[in-house]
Amino acid sequence: MKSIENGFQLRNYFLLILIVVFIHLVEVNIFDPITTSLVQPGFTWLIISIENDIVAGFSPYWIPALTLFFVFIYIILYPFTLWYTPFYAIVTKEKQALETLAFSLLFLYIIVLPFYLFFPVTNVYIHYQLPSALNMVIPQIETFFYSTTTQNNCFPSLHTAMSIIITQTILTIDNKRFQYLGYFVMVTVIISVLYLCIHWILDVIGGIIVALLALYLSKKTISWLKKHESV
Repeated sequence: MKSIENGFQLRNYFLLILIVVFIHLVEVNIFDPITTSLVQPGFTWLIISIENDIVAGFSPYWIPALTLFFVFIYIILYPFTLWYTPFYAIVTKEKQALETLAFSLLFLYIIVLPFYLFFPVTNVYIHYQLPSALNMVIPQIETFFYSTTTQNNCFPSLHTAMSIIITQTILTIDNKRFQYLGYFVMVTVIISVLYLCIHWILDVIGGIIVALLALYLSKKTISWLKKHESV
């Protein structure tokens, strides 16, 4: 009976993750263009006034091998880890991992959604009209990539925030190799968004802050649910 109940909870947590992903896609493809037009020209100028063009300065020093490596991290390894983690948690019945990911993702999106709708910040290489490192390595990849995000949903960095949340999720799983992978992905994703001139430094700082806040709220929610279940 307990096994059946646990399986039901796992499915519910995974369903919550899918719902948040669906809401994100609706925001990107339907609501974002509308709200962005209402707050033009956006707030990229504010970011620049604080940190200038530090990140854009990386582009003249792109090394082909490093660029290939970080594009691989950004386009392939990060999305793989993002989806492999919940599937792994379901298969291995890691309830704590799945509930950590589900609630953290929910709170994260509640926090970042107002920024994405009403505080548009254009990414670095588009603002400065730099070459796209993504297209340099995988031609036309941006056509697919920007069906799941936009060029002005930069602050806070969702890649940064999710890489931290995924790592914390993996740390609840007793699998050292998987944990090492989580740390590796988290560090290299944060470096990649700067090296590839995608995110501003303030985007990354914002991503770290909202990830920690989402994890804190998730922990509090899980603790409350456990107390409620024991009553």
